[in-house]
Amino acid sequence: MTDRRKDRPWLMRTYAGHSTAEASNELYRRNLAKGQTGLSVAFDLPTQTGYDPDHVLARGEVGRVGVPVSHLGDMRRLFQDIPLERTNTSMTINATAMWLLALYQVVAEEQGADLALLQGTTQNDIVKEYLSRGTHVFPPVPSLRLTTDMITYTVNHLPRWNPINICSYHLQEAGATPVQEIAYAMSTAIAVLDAVFASGRIPEERRGEVVARMSFFVNAGVRFVEEMCKMRAFTRIWDRITHERYGIEDAAQRRFRYGVQVNSLGLTEAQPENNVQRIVLEMLAVTLSKDARARAVQLPAWNEALGLPRPWDQQWSLRIQQVLAHESDLLEYPDIFEGSHVIEAEVAALVDGSLTEIGRIEDMGGVLAAVESGYLKSRLVSSHAERRARIESGEEKVVGVNCYESTEPSPLTADLDTAIMTVDPANEARVVAALDSWRDNRDETRATEALAALKKAAAGTANLVAATVECARAGVTTGEWSWALRDVFGEFRAPTGVSAARVAVSAGAGTPLAAVRDKVTRTAEELHSGRLRLLVGKPGLDGHSNGAEQIAVRARDAGFEVVYQGIRLTPEQIVAAALAEDVHCVGLSILSGSHAALVPDVLGRLREAGAGDLPVIVGGIIPKADAEELRAAGVAAVFTPKDFGITEIIGRIVDAIRTANKLEPLEVSA
Repeated sequence: MTDRRKDRPWLMRTYAGHSTAEASNELYRRNLAKGQTGLSVAFDLPTQTGYDPDHVLARGEVGRVGVPVSHLGDMRRLFQDIPLERTNTSMTINATAMWLLALYQVVAEEQGADLALLQGTTQNDIVKEYLSRGTHVFPPVPSLRLTTDMITYTVNHLPRWNPINICSYHLQEAGATPVQEIAYAMSTAIAVLDAVFASGRIPEERRGEVVARMSFFVNAGVRFVEEMCKMRAFTRIWDRITHERYGIEDAAQRRFRYGVQVNSLGLTEAQPENNVQRIVLEMLAVTLSKDARARAVQLPAWNEALGLPRPWDQQWSLRIQQVLAHESDLLEYPDIFEGSHVIEAEVAALVDGSLTEIGRIEDMGGVLAAVESGYLKSRLVSSHAERRARIESGEEKVVGVNCYESTEPSPLTADLDTAIMTVDPANEARVVAALDSWRDNRDETRATEALAALKKAAAGTANLVAATVECARAGVTTGEWSWALRDVFGEFRAPTGVSAARVAVSAGAGTPLAAVRDKVTRTAEELHSGRLRLLVGKPGLDGHSNGAEQIAVRARDAGFEVVYQGIRLTPEQIVAAALAEDVHCVGLSILSGSHAALVPDVLGRLREAGAGDLPVIVGGIIPKADAEELRAAGVAAVFTPKDFGITEIIGRIVDAIRTANKLEPLEVSA
């Protein structure tokens, strides 16, 4: 056998963070001791969207889906006893990326680190936030300025840092096809590079350094041959764009550098043990092909459709990577797909389709114009609706969901309440108290002056990183930094894409949707209301709007008048809209775990307004015990990922309306 030199493994990460900086620090140190080779920080939603833990919109969200970082003290505790000079840290942060990088830099300085040696990534891709993830704060143009400022700053001061990680991951979660995922990510990269080079802050001879620091974060679904071809297409298109559009001659600087988290959209609540083999297949998509292999991989856990994974669940996912890298012979071979006619044909088709879509976006004026017009969002909502329709019809098989549904009892989920990790509800009060103490003990004059300087810089054209770093040193909080920029830049509510989404499910005679349409029509007639009206609400800071959008689209197609105002609403705003629009049902979508705090608030406000009989339904990642408590509190129905039939859900919404209005049941199957 020929002696082969093994390739170097990719960075192995788990996406982690919860409760407090102290608890997350302990988790990080344990994971590093288990062989994890990089950190991937999950921030909670208030931190991601620029709110302090004591803001009304932060209620129920503090420490839920990540770690709360409100100021320099939190960042110190998060990385205590972790030498940043020798750690590769990925921070999944976008709208507030500049702020979190400033905090990270100051902590590194306090550790005595050489900033030139800091390695890691800030995601810093705001475009996909408008389209899929929903943690945007500022309008597109000033958001692009923040990104540009970070890139020009890091190239000069943190030369080994990746200041942007253009993220197509959430685009696929929102329904993007491989062509859309490639095209929208590449269009974002073009917008960013155009802005950086137009800033005048990068000399012509250093353009290659900027391109070399651009990285990507992609998704890999279970169709692993197609996904592997997608990565080869990504590589080919990036090389072409950076060479032809930007004149980068150094092939090493043009290399497509990407990390990956494999698909969470396809993880199921039903038979969740099947998620393990899904995760393995998805990992193979981004590791089998040496010429397009990921530089960093983080895997979800088998139970993410149930709730927050425990440390043991994350360890299982880490071990999956380690077995592949260290026990298999994967890293001993050159690219095993080179010369394959089948692979080459699929890659060529993806390249052609993606370049066509990139050209269409360019003709619209670029990716920001395509965001503001609603074109990109409506395309994603339509693609997602079509995928869901294929699953509901059985055309697209999901084992354990729409086929092979019979199952033995699973020891993994015998006790669902212990199969996931829960965050102590009292944690939020402790975090808020610590924030109050921080504010009481800082130099208030210095903090005030730092914020004034930041606003002045934002109103002008200066690079904002220096003013942001001074805010970090001065003890400014996450919310204060964000509000200072809101005062200058304003805020942005992204298009929902619902009204322009195409009809994806047939309502022809004899179809399930036709039956539901009949129920909607007959119920509206009995209530003498013209049309049934459904309010779809996203309370709190959860920006995962895919499910809410699909419910809104299908309800529209079933004959409902749908009121959907997008994400980030308070319970007070949702109740006010329900009363103003005189709706027949309120549907709440929450995937962040804040349902226990926010849903009872909505119910209480409806009762106070004399609308306590208005049915409220809830959908999201909701553990069984929580669902029982919500129903006991007055919720008419609770839907979780196992309820994949959207048409059936709409039918059950009609049933809830009929029950609330004391109408006889309609025996019409959906």
